[in-house]
Amino acid sequence: MITYEYPFNERIRTLLRLEDLFEKTQFFSQAESQLAHHTALVTLFEILEVASRADLKMDLIQELERQRQTLLAYRNNPDISEEALSGALYEIEQSSAALLSMTGKIGQYLRDNDWLMSIKSRAAIPGGVCEFDLPSYHWWLHRPPAVRREAIDAWIKPMLPLREAAAIVLRLLRSSGRSKEYVAVNGQFQLNLGGSASQMVRVTVNVNELAIPEVSANKYFLNIRFTKPPVNEIKARGCERDITFDLTFCNL
Repeated sequence: MITYEYPFNERIRTLLRLEDLFEKTQFFSQAESQLAHHTALVTLFEILEVASRADLKMDLIQELERQRQTLLAYRNNPDISEEALSGALYEIEQSSAALLSMTGKIGQYLRDNDWLMSIKSRAAIPGGVCEFDLPSYHWWLHRPPAVRREAIDAWIKPMLPLREAAAIVLRLLRSSGRSKEYVAVNGQFQLNLGGSASQMVRVTVNVNELAIPEVSANKYFLNIRFTKPPVNEIKARGCERDITFDLTFCNL
């Protein structure tokens, strides 16, 4: 199965972007090659841009506190595992404390590093990080892989509280919904939401199904148009057959 997630607001959109970028940075930083470590560093610059929202940290702290209060209401509930509940509360409290310990503007330590910022500005130019543009970066890329990896880990570490907090919020969000099977007749599907307050919708399709959902939605209507994969096609073409899929509305 393959799942497509469509956020209904900018806050969830930002968290999904951060999740994706942190995963990529971790993957490429653990590799050995120069190209992988270059990709990890460029992705770190993308994290810096996405995380620069002034209210991101406070949004996460407030959401974690709201979830903590919700979980506290389940204390002494015989249907809830006390051990699992305590573990979840501890995780939230640790994440909140880590966020609170982040002082100043997110990623300011990176902006204060003139060498990194010179790489960032050149990386925005196609082919802008060639050895003749940044000889010092060319030198760094020829350091032993372990040395490069240690440096990347040190640059990303101060922003890891954002990753952990986003992971908790997204995990709770994804687990909040219940999936239901639907059929898109001739590849088209519409649902009246009646002003619901969902924060994200998940569309799950069989991985072998040659159909891609294009989602547009607001709090009143959800529209899904399934298109054919872009194989030997000049432009996207709609599917003209029935598509079975699962739909999950998520809300914290």
